[in-house]
Formats: sequence, structure tokens, C-alpha cells
Amino acid sequence: MARSISVLGATGSIGASTLDLIRRNRNDWRVVALTANGDAEGLARLAREFGAEVAVVADEGALPALREALDGTSIHAAAGSAALIEAASRGADITVAAIVGCAGLAPTMAAIERGGVIALANKEALVSAGDVMTAAVARHGATLLPVDSEHNAIFQCLAGNSLEHVQAITLTASGGPFRDWTLEQLQRATPAEAVKHPNWSMGAKISVDSATMMNKGLEFIEAFHLFPVGVERLRIIVHPQSIVHSMVEYRDGSTLAQLGPSDMRVPIASALAWPERMDTPCAPLDLAAIGQLTFRTPDEIRFPATRLARNAVIEGGAAPATMNAANEIAVAAFLDGQIAFTRIVQSVEDVLSRSAMPAPTCLDDVIAIDAEARARARELMEPVR
Repeated sequence: MARSISVLGATGSIGASTLDLIRRNRNDWRVVALTANGDAEGLARLAREFGAEVAVVADEGALPALREALDGTSIHAAAGSAALIEAASRGADITVAAIVGCAGLAPTMAAIERGGVIALANKEALVSAGDVMTAAVARHGATLLPVDSEHNAIFQCLAGNSLEHVQAITLTASGGPFRDWTLEQLQRATPAEAVKHPNWSMGAKISVDSATMMNKGLEFIEAFHLFPVGVERLRIIVHPQSIVHSMVEYRDGSTLAQLGPSDMRVPIASALAWPERMDTPCAPLDLAAIGQLTFRTPDEIRFPATRLARNAVIEGGAAPATMNAANEIAVAAFLDGQIAFTRIVQSVEDVLSRSAMPAPTCLDDVIAIDAEARARARELMEPVR
């Protein structure tokens, strides 16, 4: 029988890769809900192609355009935050949670509360609301399958093994486009240079996060919640080739690593097919052509973001959500030419040092922390000198 699936964030990069895999295995899937932020035309096109039951735009102003684009079909069109939550609550066999930012928190929670399988690609769910989300997963018997290439790699390396036997979990980082730059060069880095990732095709914000290593810091926090082995057993290593996506070292000295091409369809396919496997169009690795795999210790002098993330995990409470929100504002300011590249992480550290919000106990608390941190970050932005 065909499995049912909902894709929250269908027009983004994760959504596009997910739907590409579904398109190639069309008879295996029944599409329940597709959502987007405001791209009514793109969402309607996908909803028609995949015969979705419902299409939802977050932007209520885009609803008339969505309805017009779906005229003559039986696809239900809706808009707004309540409609997103309803779409996530429809009870698909698997829900791909790929809505960017805090807008994805409530829909992801709604899917969790159904007790189903969630392929998680929304960073805020675990970075900003880790304790709240993991408590909900346990309470409702839901299953979280990580879609990030690093976390999915760890998930695969842990298959059939107990966390009790884990000595260390290592997240690999490409190091981004500036991994060999000096501090002086980093101070002059431009947005155009920062978004040119050497290995992955990603959006501007996540590309800048890779350049600052903040993306790896956020992934460190996610790993802390997904794989509870303790902060002291989580590590980061720079691996420029992005072939080894992460590793798990066991107490007997064995280390298992997951290798694959730099294509998000590989980890997405792992989540979609779990606990089985499915075909992808990705070319297999040619290790002889690759030639060598290299690794190096992260430089937290030039790239202090990973240190901030580790400290945020140790501090707990509101710190991770504060760090995430402040970083979004700082990255946006850098992309707009308002601050220097090196000021991004400095701004985040400044906001963290001024934060006094209590630990969140629900999503409303997380959203309040996020708003407070954004306001403080905007106040601290300084123009490029």
C-alpha cells in the first residue's frame, strides 16, 4: 500500500528534494498536505502534480492567489498559522518538517502530538525548543528521524547499537569557504564570498552559517538532544571533502562512519524509507577519484561559534534559543552590508551575555525568548566602519 506523507515547507530546498524522490517513486506515496510560506503559484503547481489533499500558505495574503491557481481541483486551499497546524495534524504516515524558523515550531509540535513519524529538518525545533520538543516526543510516542546530513549519518551509524556503548559522536564540518582564511581576511569577507559554499548548494543564510561555523554549533545542540550521550562525548571535526558526514566511536575502539555524496536526497531518502532503503538518483562515491579524505581540529579562535554553542548547551535554559535568534538577526545584517563578517558571532555573544530570560517550558516561552533576543540583537547591530 502507498504510504501517506505531508511536506511542511514544500517549496524550499528540502521540500524540493523530498518531492523529487516521491516523483521518482510515485506509486509508493499518497500526498496529504503540502505547505509553503507565500509562493502560491509554486505550491499550487506541486499540489496539482502530486494530487495533494490540502495546500496551505502561511501568508494569508497569498490565499486568493492559491485558490485561483487551484480552481477546478478538489484540493482544499487554506492559509495562516492555524491552517498550518491543521495540515500537520492530518495524521500522515510521515511528516517532513522543513518550515524554516520559529514559524515551523507549532506545526512540528502538532505532528509530534499525533504520535507519528516526523522527518525533522527544522533546526529551531531542537535548537530553540529542544527540551520542550523531546518531552513531547516521549509523551506522545512519536518518532523523530533526522534529515540533516550529519544527524542522519549518526542515526545510521547507531542502528542496532545502544547509546551505552558509545564513546564519542563526531560531527563533521566542511569548514565553509573561509576555512583557510586568516582573521584579517575574515574581517574583509563579503556576503558574495560567504554564500559560495565549496561543497553544498544551500540558501544564503545557511551558507553564511557554514562560513562562520555557526551551522555546526547549531547542529551540536541538535545532536545533544537527538543522541543524549552528554556534552563531553560530542565532538566536531573539520573535514573539507564533505564525504564522511559524521562518525560514531564505540567503547571497543570501533568507529563507524557514514559516507555519501553531498546531496540532501541521500539523508532524506534514509528518513523516507526507514527502516528500509530506497533508490536515489545520486551517483555512488568513487573513492579512487576522490583520492584522499582529510581531517583537522576546528580553530575556535577564528571561528568561535562552536564554542558559543557548546557553552549554550551547558548553560541550558534560554541560551540556545537566544543564540539562534541573535544569529539570524546578525546574519541578515551582514547580508545587508550593515556589519562585518567577524561581527556576526561577536554580536551573538554580546546578546547571550545580556540575556536573563528564564528557561522555556512551552512553545510560547520559546517564542518569547526568540522575540527578546531578536530585539536585543537589533539594538546591538553596528554599521561597517
